[in-house]
Amino acid sequence: MEVYSSFFSGALLADAVHDFGDAIAIGISATLEKKSKKDEDTTFSLGYKRFSLLGALITSLILISGSILVMIENIPKLWHPTPVNYHGMFILAVIAIIINGLASFILYSGQSKHEEVLSLHFLEDILGWLAIIVISLILNWKPLYILDPLLSLAISTFILSKALPKLLSTLKLFLDGVPDSIDYAALHDELKGLSQVRSINQLNIWSMDGIDNRAIIHCCLNQLISEKDCKRAIRTICQHYKINDVTVEIDYSLREHQNHCKSLKN
Repeated sequence: MEVYSSFFSGALLADAVHDFGDAIAIGISATLEKKSKKDEDTTFSLGYKRFSLLGALITSLILISGSILVMIENIPKLWHPTPVNYHGMFILAVIAIIINGLASFILYSGQSKHEEVLSLHFLEDILGWLAIIVISLILNWKPLYILDPLLSLAISTFILSKALPKLLSTLKLFLDGVPDSIDYAALHDELKGLSQVRSINQLNIWSMDGIDNRAIIHCCLNQLISEKDCKRAIRTICQHYKINDVTVEIDYSLREHQNHCKSLKN
């Protein structure tokens, strides 16, 4: 219904793209989130948690592509505004606010973080529909049809401002980048400052899904230091940085570590 009505208004088309992205997001996230709960097996030895990132990546690409198409469609209308069915805009906006309001109210009572985020997202949609109601009332009073493409571009720009950072952060996690929530330099200095540690030879940090953070640490110890106590101290520090899975390897010397790395490359 919304897509059909969008032929009478660019603003409705922009909101239709947004809501279509929401529907895809909910469907994909529900399917892939269930998949991501599976334990590791012989096919995915690190588990399936990356599947939860896949949904975010697909949804971001859909929203970005749709928003760009809406902008391409509406930019020429800034110079050549076309009449829109403002009565249809008003009626559809009222219906959409009621539906989104009910969905937001139902999800608001949910306990999970996923339900809380969806509730806020529905509230965001309501604000967009309220803007469409205001525009339709203005058009009923005065035929300022340029307001329709302006609102379309505003909605599309807002969606892009949210979707682009999400896409970039998701790609960073896919490429095993250090999560934005972890200060690599601060962690490195704190580990190096341990009395048991002589040097940090290697520190790799990545995240499986933006929540499950992991690290591999190679270090040399001071003499007469218990490896067990040192590993416990390192893991305690990593826990403060929300790193859940830590692998600690003890090197007898930096040269030994470098030779080992060279042998792996060869």
